[in-house]
Amino acid sequence: MSEEKVIVLKPKRPDFEEIYFSGSQGSLFFSSTTRGRTVTTIVVGLILLIMFFFKDDFTKEKFGILYFASFLFLLCAVFLSVSINKVSRWKKQVNRYLTKLENCKIYEITFDQNFFTVNIDDEKETSEWKDFEYFDSNNEFITVEGKYSYMFPRKSMSEKDYNILKQVLKQNIKE
Repeated sequence: MSEEKVIVLKPKRPDFEEIYFSGSQGSLFFSSTTRGRTVTTIVVGLILLIMFFFKDDFTKEKFGILYFASFLFLLCAVFLSVSINKVSRWKKQVNRYLTKLENCKIYEITFDQNFFTVNIDDEKETSEWKDFEYFDSNNEFITVEGKYSYMFPRKSMSEKDYNILKQVLKQNIKE
């Protein structure tokens, strides 16, 4: 592969959204990041609620349990809110990126023996092959991670280009 190869992508927002927000990834309360914390907060909240209804049956010595459960609920709520904030910021970044793609005139991948370049409206990001740490592909998309991270939907390029890109990435990125 001594010559330079260019793959032109035709980005459509729904193609990218389908991948970025598949499953419950975009859900604030039930994404992979927040699901466990949401469930834990609900369970601790229910335990606290049940304890609150039976607080009259507590002796003075056992009243500390109610305070402890309240503290646990507060702690869970704080951790949940931090996770929700993280997912919310990620969604904003993705939406900003998708808006940029939606309005772009040029979106192309250029690569040769030494370099891999992504060009979005003349904003070029060039990496050497050694800068990439990981790549993965499936029937939906190709993902590349390293100095810069990328996700290229299969629907945004021709089948021939998708297979060429997959083959070149497999040859040049050492797993």
